[in-house]
Amino acid sequence: MELAGAITIFLGIYVFYLIVIAAWKKPTRYRNLPPGPAPLPLIGNFFQIKIGETLKSLEKLSEKYGPVFTVYFGSKPIVVLCGHEAVKEALVDKAEEFSGRGILPTVENNFHGFGVVFANGERWRQLRRFSLTVLRNFGMGKKTIEERIQEEAQFLLETFKETKEEPFDPTYFLSRAVSNVICSIVFGNRFDYEDKEFLSLLQMMNESFREISSPWSQFYDMYASFLKYFPGPHTKIYYILENMRKFIERRVKQNQATLDPNSPRDFIDCFLIQMEKEKQNPASEFNIKNLELTTLNLFFAGTETVSSTLRYGFLLLMKHPEVLGN
Repeated sequence: MELAGAITIFLGIYVFYLIVIAAWKKPTRYRNLPPGPAPLPLIGNFFQIKIGETLKSLEKLSEKYGPVFTVYFGSKPIVVLCGHEAVKEALVDKAEEFSGRGILPTVENNFHGFGVVFANGERWRQLRRFSLTVLRNFGMGKKTIEERIQEEAQFLLETFKETKEEPFDPTYFLSRAVSNVICSIVFGNRFDYEDKEFLSLLQMMNESFREISSPWSQFYDMYASFLKYFPGPHTKIYYILENMRKFIERRVKQNQATLDPNSPRDFIDCFLIQMEKEKQNPASEFNIKNLELTTLNLFFAGTETVSSTLRYGFLLLMKHPEVLGN
């Protein structure tokens, strides 16, 4: 019995030792990364990055390691760019080299590299070029989109007036207004602010954003190779995004049934027309999967980013009423 116990303990220690060595030993592809604090096995630089103060922690590390350095979230290396010059050099001066997007385990089961936001390489180039062309044709950056924004602003003002000068949270008000501008391009129409399907879609979008931004999702992204085999909160985001995709799937089918190739009404129509044009091209990335997920990308990213910026603008006006007065 004692011998069996000793062997069990020895094997346990030996397996643990192998795990630590495997985690500690950097793969060859990581050896040329920028300098940074030495990571611990499995937990990386957990102790150098304070919870809730990520930005301050990274700025402090940049004082020691320079504007470009490496930190480890778990066993995953992250190259950090700190300061205007470093960011500009990477994202503007060398935009093509830094245009790739890494895998985000939290949403990988939904996208699998499809859709313009999570695509890379030739797929990304085709989808990006097409999306920019269509958005411009439907008024992005032109006076026509300005007219749509002004029209939607009137609906937003009327909604504000209904609060009768009582305090209110502008989050959903702004999300509905911004989303409607996006919807007019992507789906060809705006929604009434009380439309149940529209409200459900916005609720799912806000909920998915909260889930992706949660501490658990960030923890999951670090250890996805292990945690993906277990149930947990990380499974919730899959079903939320899948329900949003199904909404877009229904809209695509409606457009297919009423499509006029000579008169495209929205982004979906334009994509369907391009699919037909390139159906004999084996290298084409114009397919239903990329259509649904690119549409989801445009709706989600366009709504959340702009509405968050507007909320921040409201906050600044509240903090500086003298500017508001002018």
